[in-house]
Amino acid sequence: MRFNAKDLALLARQPSGCFDKEGKLKICRVVGDKKLLEPKERWCRLKGNLLFLMKNKGSEASEVVILERCWIVEFRTKTDVSIVLKFQSGEPDLYLEAASKPECESWAVALGEANSEGLRNKIQHLRRLIMEIKEERSSDEAQHFLPSSQADSLGEPQFTSIQRIANEPKLEFSLACKDLVAATRDRKLNTFIQVSVVHPAEHVVTRYSSTETVEGTRDPLFLTGVTFPPEYPIYEETKIKLTVYDVKDKSQDTVRTSALPDHKDPRADVGRSFLGCTTFKVGDLVKSKEQQLTLTLRTSDGGKTVGTIEVNLVKMREVEDGETDHIATDTKDQKCALVRECTVSEGVSGKDNLPSLNAVLKNPICKLYRFPTSDNKWMRIREQMAETTLSFHVPKELINLHIKEDMRRNQELKDLGELAPHWDNMRRSVIAHCDQMLSMYQDTLAELGKHTGSSFKSSCSKGEKTLEFIPINLHLQRMHVHSPRLKDALYDVITVGAPAAHFQGFKNGGLRKLLSKFEAERRNTGYQCIYYSPENTAKAKEVLSNISHLQPLISSHADLLLNSASQHSPDSLKNSLKMLSEKTELFVHAFKDQLVRSALLALYTARPGCVLKNPAVPRNSAEEGGDVQHQEHPAQIKRQDSIPHHSEYDEEEWDRVWANVGKSLNCLIAMVDRLLEKDISNTKEGENDPSAADCKVLHTGGDWYEQLYPLVITLKDCMGEVVTRAKQSMAFVLLQELACGLPQCLMLTLRRDIVFSQALAGLVCGFIIKLHTGLHDQGFLQQLHTVGLLVQYEGLLSTYSEEAGMLEDMAVGISDLQKVMFKVIEAKSEDFLPVITGRREHYVIEVQLPAKMFELLPQEIKEGKLLRMYPVLFNVGINEQQTLAERFGDTTLQENINQENLELLKEYYKLFTEKMPPDCLPHFQEQNDLKGLLENLHQNIQCKKRKNVEIMWLAATICRKLNGVRFTCCKSAKDRTSMSVTLEQCSILRDEHQLHKDFFIRALDCMRSRQTQGALTESDDPESGCLSDTKPTSRHFYPVALLLVSSHLLVVWLILSLALLLAKYQ
Repeated sequence: MRFNAKDLALLARQPSGCFDKEGKLKICRVVGDKKLLEPKERWCRLKGNLLFLMKNKGSEASEVVILERCWIVEFRTKTDVSIVLKFQSGEPDLYLEAASKPECESWAVALGEANSEGLRNKIQHLRRLIMEIKEERSSDEAQHFLPSSQADSLGEPQFTSIQRIANEPKLEFSLACKDLVAATRDRKLNTFIQVSVVHPAEHVVTRYSSTETVEGTRDPLFLTGVTFPPEYPIYEETKIKLTVYDVKDKSQDTVRTSALPDHKDPRADVGRSFLGCTTFKVGDLVKSKEQQLTLTLRTSDGGKTVGTIEVNLVKMREVEDGETDHIATDTKDQKCALVRECTVSEGVSGKDNLPSLNAVLKNPICKLYRFPTSDNKWMRIREQMAETTLSFHVPKELINLHIKEDMRRNQELKDLGELAPHWDNMRRSVIAHCDQMLSMYQDTLAELGKHTGSSFKSSCSKGEKTLEFIPINLHLQRMHVHSPRLKDALYDVITVGAPAAHFQGFKNGGLRKLLSKFEAERRNTGYQCIYYSPENTAKAKEVLSNISHLQPLISSHADLLLNSASQHSPDSLKNSLKMLSEKTELFVHAFKDQLVRSALLALYTARPGCVLKNPAVPRNSAEEGGDVQHQEHPAQIKRQDSIPHHSEYDEEEWDRVWANVGKSLNCLIAMVDRLLEKDISNTKEGENDPSAADCKVLHTGGDWYEQLYPLVITLKDCMGEVVTRAKQSMAFVLLQELACGLPQCLMLTLRRDIVFSQALAGLVCGFIIKLHTGLHDQGFLQQLHTVGLLVQYEGLLSTYSEEAGMLEDMAVGISDLQKVMFKVIEAKSEDFLPVITGRREHYVIEVQLPAKMFELLPQEIKEGKLLRMYPVLFNVGINEQQTLAERFGDTTLQENINQENLELLKEYYKLFTEKMPPDCLPHFQEQNDLKGLLENLHQNIQCKKRKNVEIMWLAATICRKLNGVRFTCCKSAKDRTSMSVTLEQCSILRDEHQLHKDFFIRALDCMRSRQTQGALTESDDPESGCLSDTKPTSRHFYPVALLLVSSHLLVVWLILSLALLLAKYQ
């Protein structure tokens, strides 16, 4: 870089007021951490991005530092007053030391602003401010929907709002062109229309959306319409610009439809050419008599006419069968169905607008299609995709439950009492680790509480730690079909990324492998702790849960019994005694398990000193399926002389304590019976002598309370002693579970909680939507409380590399959903979000419905009957990685999962046929169809066919026939999921609604079109939120079939693909 030395010297001698900053600094050059010379004091002057260094204020500049391609390093300690300038060119760093900390900070700010990088940051900051101002202005335009009196008071410009129906789009129109002029006479045009909006307040052209590309005709009828949602600021004064392009090379075309300023026409080198454009006002279209505009397309200079374009206003409720002839009138070279976007159909708006469902579904994106049937009639298909607020609500509720459960567990461990040194050290270690995990859960909950914005987690956020409990891309995909001769039908599919712990990674596999490995290691823990099987630890948690649930109930019923006695109310006394007896019997039954007895003995041996009558190991292996190992260790069983002697342990003492509860209850029952008998005899005597009877009643009322009170206190005391011992013994079991695998046990619990949280959010969403859909179907409601709900997951993960770990996580997470029960309750407020209660081994989801909807439910559900879930997973890998797994890897995991879940599906079908009447299905013949489908599914799972997608079709069909909930999952719920869902929808239209066979591919292409997704680019990801300017035009550089020939070709393929990528982006 060349400079004029004289000009620089002149600039350095300018008066002080001409410089951005000046002052004394100590300066030297630095290489690494070593200073080349001792810092020397220099007078420094900063002008723009030039830093002049002088020996003193009046001398000539000895050096000029250009602040280009450098960055500032400021040492932010309380004592350090130095900063360092680092250069990208590699020259030595410049060390600057100020006289004070404030002076150092002032220089750091000045140098940072003068640096070219700082200037770029400034520009970006200003751009962000401009965007925020624009967003505020667009949000301020919402005031135009206020009454005119309120709008006038705001003093803003007035625009005419468009009259519309509530919850429906403000404006919809379809497009068609005629007599387009090509550059050459023989060329067949491939055209699409770019739609832009000119806002009246800003006069800025903003790209809004585009149609699909119609090939080979000069009179294209576009399948895709244009929709402006209810919240979009569009008025009668708004102008719409329509620009028609001819796509020369469709494979190289990238249609930009993002909301960016439309400054100039697209370049010709992107594979398309400009044909013509036109503009119209929204008010002209809305007020037109025919609700149609025919506009002339002209070139950019406004001179030459290149064709016409028809704009037709669309109103959903005016689309009737009488329009069939008009829509079917196409050109000779083109035959297609009309596609218009919409918000919510008239047929389902009554359900979708319910407050309880609106509390769950947010930001719906809808489209409307019309396709011909095989009998030349039109059927109308409405497709809707919506986010759900449950993506964040359910994980937050679940984490809150985990925190409470872990806090109770930690307190129970602390309440174990005095333990021998070995066990006490173990307890301290366990509590310390548990406190760390508890703190992590609390931090995660706090971070989720701060989340604002979208109600779903995008795929590019799946590796974020703070969002690891949130499901990926959880959406409802609904298709509503209206056929001329068939009953309307709704088809719902929940799409979600595979429940998996992406942040923790899959280096060591997923939960299925990790849990199996961990359980094997626990069996070989030596003499450090007692091994209890997973069934026993689950039983221990269940006992603790029953204690915390039943003890308060028994105490409250006992108090009610005394209250009834004091009021001398025989009927109330009987009812209180009945409730007390039922709860006490449940309480006593909870402790009949041998696990409590063996755990009490194990806890006794862990006390500071113990002597056994018969020094036998606690019975935990033969009856309960576990092995007790530590009792053989002499240091843990033998009493040490330095520890005081305990009395000999009596193995029958627990039986006596436990039996005392039952005996106390029997005494209470006998006393109540005697009191009631006396009351009856007194009543008979009172019929003969009323005055004597009144005296006896007054005396007896006091006797009842006085006679029952001691028995109630005895019952409570006995119950309290049982609770204390049982709690300590079960807490000791949990101590062994944690101690045997620290810290792996807690990390596996965390991973399982993460996966379960993602799976549960989807399940709750699916259940609520299914309940609303089937609210008027008495057969479904009967099936729901009699058998339960079938939940079928369609997995599209491969069994290769990381996706195998994801599949293992997903399999365990879906299996854990079996411990979830649902309960439908009447909402007492306007908050309809579900409430989650329970613990890790048993959850109850309370779904709230408004009173009018709640009355439609069967009596069993209204009385609070718990509804069971039957989740099943069938996975078939379909991508390139599955090809590698089938050729060079292993597919055993997929085969085992499919076989296991087939047995679960057969079990559900068996329960269905046993408990449900034959007429519950639409046709009795469908029962035979289900048997055949199950047999066919069994055969397909048994055969070793590669990428056998027939398994997916059969499982989905069985699920729909059994009124189940459908889920489709892949890694991120994007490409594979969307391909599967759209293919399933078109197959349903063909098989169930007589879609014309010639229109199957056209309907599939229309549903899969990404070019017509509104304000998105064709190369953008509509779900992940990650925008990109360019994207490779083809997914596979070479046919994957070549990989099937030899493993050597795999290496060649990888090398050539990498080379092509490097060449493409250089």
